[in-house]
Amino acid sequence: MTVNNPYVWGTGRRKTATARVRIKAGTGKIVINDKEFAVYFPTTDTQRSALQPLVVTETRNNYDVFASVAGGGPTGQAGAVSLGIARALLKENGNFDKLLREKGLLTRDAREVERKKYGRHKARRSTQFSKR
Repeated sequence: MTVNNPYVWGTGRRKTATARVRIKAGTGKIVINDKEFAVYFPTTDTQRSALQPLVVTETRNNYDVFASVAGGGPTGQAGAVSLGIARALLKENGNFDKLLREKGLLTRDAREVERKKYGRHKARRSTQFSKR
């Protein structure tokens, strides 16, 4: 960390969601898009997913997290925040590399929604077959 800028940045992406995450040494306050963490991610699944890097490295109350997320839905946004936090923690402390990699938190999940094809109802769902 430099004296002029106490923040460490990390970018995370998942599905169509993108998160720009800043962390700094603090008390564990988490703000996402200017909202409290529990308000922005009301379900326990999304909360657990977003906080996984902090839990794995046991630094839940050591850093303040500020994130701006755009695109996608709640699940994709939680995954994007998770990857952003993991990358920022890695920049902050290189010793977290092994821990985060073992849990798969530094791997970008490249799965995207398959596009819809013409002549079909969805990407793969065909029209209903009629014998007569």
